[in-house]
Amino acid sequence: MKIAGFSFIRNAVKYDYPIVEALQSILPICDAIFVAVGNSEDSTFELVQQIDKHKIHIIPTIWDDNLRQNGTVLSIETNKAFQSIPLDYDWCFYIQGDEVFHENGLDIIYQAMKKELKNDIVEGFLMNYYHHYGSYDYIATSRNWYRREVRVVRNNKDITSWKDAQGFRWKDGSKIKVKVSNTAIHHYGWVKSPDKQLQKQLNFNKYWHQDDWIKQNIPSAHFDYSNIDKLELFRGTHPRVMWNRIEQKNWNFEHDISKDQRKWRVKLLDYVEKLTGTRLFEYRNYIIL
Repeated sequence: MKIAGFSFIRNAVKYDYPIVEALQSILPICDAIFVAVGNSEDSTFELVQQIDKHKIHIIPTIWDDNLRQNGTVLSIETNKAFQSIPLDYDWCFYIQGDEVFHENGLDIIYQAMKKELKNDIVEGFLMNYYHHYGSYDYIATSRNWYRREVRVVRNNKDITSWKDAQGFRWKDGSKIKVKVSNTAIHHYGWVKSPDKQLQKQLNFNKYWHQDDWIKQNIPSAHFDYSNIDKLELFRGTHPRVMWNRIEQKNWNFEHDISKDQRKWRVKLLDYVEKLTGTRLFEYRNYIIL
């Protein structure tokens, strides 16, 4: 069984993406990792290159900055990396530049891929998500944040990154069939200094909105982390590859976890989920086997 990792990244240094930790987190079970490195204004290329010169394969790319709707450019860059993976690999492990896979799940997902290698019905694996917010001490828990997504798919080139690269589907739009894995992805896209977060939001939203919308909706001073519906304290453990980065945190963020700005409908649905374990009306980019 051969496993390839894949990812995409641009301006990782400028916007403080934990791309090194992201790739390191899946490296132990990947025979190779293919990374589409976009035209950057910093040392992103060298940063990715130095992680592992034997396993890391860089695909230099040019982002189409004219694509400013629905985050389409993110899927395009994801597909560049995915399509570059040779056909002799069996499974493909996707990780985004602000996601880190917890090492507790490495053997679990490896054994799951091995078990289902010849079972063509299984087209991918679903992973749980922790969305960290503001600092490493908090997680966003309301239903407005997706709780699971596909991060392992078969090396079938008819599978494609879907819309803004949150998940995958077949090229005809049909959903892929997946199994749930008891593994976790830690999402750190909302954990960085307020200044860096503002820079990232100003840049990131260009792939969804026009300049007028950005001027009206993104602050020009510093990012305000208090504008969040509901947070809880994170009581688990962070992936080991993140420990050094966490120790170097250079900003403070405190939040009153009793503060609740969820709309009444969200509160009701979250309450039902807490009682039953079922998330009603959940958007699913996949079919669970």
